[in-house]
Amino acid sequence: MLQLGIKGKQELLVTDKDTAKAVGSGGLNVFATPAMIALAEKTALQSILEYLSEGESTVGTKLDISHIAATPVGMKVSCETELIEIDRRKLVFSVNVYDEVEKIGEGTHERFIVNDERFMTKAESKISL
Repeated sequence: MLQLGIKGKQELLVTDKDTAKAVGSGGLNVFATPAMIALAEKTALQSILEYLSEGESTVGTKLDISHIAATPVGMKVSCETELIEIDRRKLVFSVNVYDEVEKIGEGTHERFIVNDERFMTKAESKISL
């Protein structure tokens, strides 16, 4: 059962593919903000998967994340999330991201629980428009 306080943690080693230069969000070989955002979403998602019913998923709908320090290639990054709000289908997570030296990101992330079939039917209906 979903409840406040559920925590998640994911780690990754920053490689060339994770840099701002590689993803097109900047020109430097440091951990990219889009890569940090993807890590935050993955961490939140993974933390609550076991609590979802058959045929349910969650989709990310909102991020309010500050990227506050640069991380070079070769350094490990870890993301920690905690479920801090449940409002029917809306889930809100606190997010903190660290490299091996300091905190590099912080904020909140919102996800919604969806019915897989209904969600995909609605999304795919755009094709016929």
